[in-house]
Amino acid sequence: MLIRDNLNMKKIKKSFKVEKDSMGQVKIPRDALYGPQTQRAVDNFNVSNLVMPKEFIISVLKVKIAAAQANYKLKLIDKKICDAICKSSQYLIENYDTSNFPLDVFQTGSGTSTNMNVNEVIANIAKKKYKAKIHPNDHVNMSQSSNDVIPTAINHCAFMLASENLLPSLIKLSKIINLKAKKTKNIVKTGRTHLMDAMPITFEQELSGWKSQIDDNIDSLKSCLLRIKRLPIGGTAVGTGINAHTLFAKEFLISINKNAKFKCVEKKNKFEGLSSQDDSVFYSSHLKSIAISLTKISNDLRWMNSGPGSGVSDITLKSLQPGSSIMPGKVNPVIPESAIMACYQVIGNDTTIMLCGQSGNFQLNVTLPVIAYNIVQSTILISNTAESLGKKAIASFEVNKDIISASLNTNPILVTALNRIIGYEKGAYIAKKAYKLGLPIIEVAMKETDLSEKDLKKILDPMALTKGGIK
Repeated sequence: MLIRDNLNMKKIKKSFKVEKDSMGQVKIPRDALYGPQTQRAVDNFNVSNLVMPKEFIISVLKVKIAAAQANYKLKLIDKKICDAICKSSQYLIENYDTSNFPLDVFQTGSGTSTNMNVNEVIANIAKKKYKAKIHPNDHVNMSQSSNDVIPTAINHCAFMLASENLLPSLIKLSKIINLKAKKTKNIVKTGRTHLMDAMPITFEQELSGWKSQIDDNIDSLKSCLLRIKRLPIGGTAVGTGINAHTLFAKEFLISINKNAKFKCVEKKNKFEGLSSQDDSVFYSSHLKSIAISLTKISNDLRWMNSGPGSGVSDITLKSLQPGSSIMPGKVNPVIPESAIMACYQVIGNDTTIMLCGQSGNFQLNVTLPVIAYNIVQSTILISNTAESLGKKAIASFEVNKDIISASLNTNPILVTALNRIIGYEKGAYIAKKAYKLGLPIIEVAMKETDLSEKDLKKILDPMALTKGGIK
């Protein structure tokens, strides 16, 4: 078996201690803050070098704080226990250490191992730092089950990442595109369909298409957030709320929303909240849609930048680094390439999440950890990619006006504007002749029609042709 080797599992000699849980004794590294249930999972799930994301674990810790405060409010625990759980959880958030949360993503499908990992670390911090005797199950996990904690943390984490990072990144990208469009509104270029020359278009018009893609995604994402902000906490093991106070979810929401800029709400049907991951599938589909839009924009940038001597060369992207280890002076469109790879990863993650969404069997979905991992990764990838694409590619590209002008003047497709006057067949003949001879379309049209140079210049004016419509 290949043994996992990462920052969290250093191969060094350690001293051990022996602790026990309901299944018996377990040998644990002496300096570890986690307990026997975590150690069993470390031993059992040696599958990859992927661990649960920091952002997700922080959401679990916030769930534990809100749960402790709700239990205290409902007089289920005393103030000392509540304070110890809350202070320990906050300490772990502020002093995050990956070594405390070493579990493989590919673990028990409910995420029970991760839930207990967090419970055990909180209990040990409470004991060592705050001198409080806290039990990971009886106190930290009170009124909860892994089956409602993990789905709650998935939705909470996705909602916060999308609200705090993804939406602002997309809004910023839209503004950058809009600003670039305004700066280039009077520049006419050759339009392209099938990668072939087509009728003229302004840069503003082309970029307005990009902006509309992003704006539509922003609107869709805002609508999606109304769904993923619903938390199924209080469902406990199967959705009935067994072992949780009837007011637990209400008090939990009050606590987790306190001082939060973006507010979560209760998911009313806990059976759906625990047994399905439709929310995650729905949210991931929006991330995929954004990824597809960013891929389209990135590919446009790559093609427009292609050259400089034998490509399209409409624009020149900012030079950021050498492009070849052997060809001196070569510079590549590295930001769009990075963006495309990130977007493909998000699209792949969506397929994983879609398949995982089908694994809700009776009262529980059993692929929660891998859903959590992919949701977090996809959200971060899209957020960072949108920001990078805007700042490092779109905002800074330069338009190659001379090349654009030369290409436009010899574009035989401009003859399309004469269709109503000379007909399609005659137009096709003129276009092919102009292309074959390498002459401007106006020069050939003057010889092949009865139209004057003045009329042809007016009819074939590229800027006029970008305004479309017959008047």
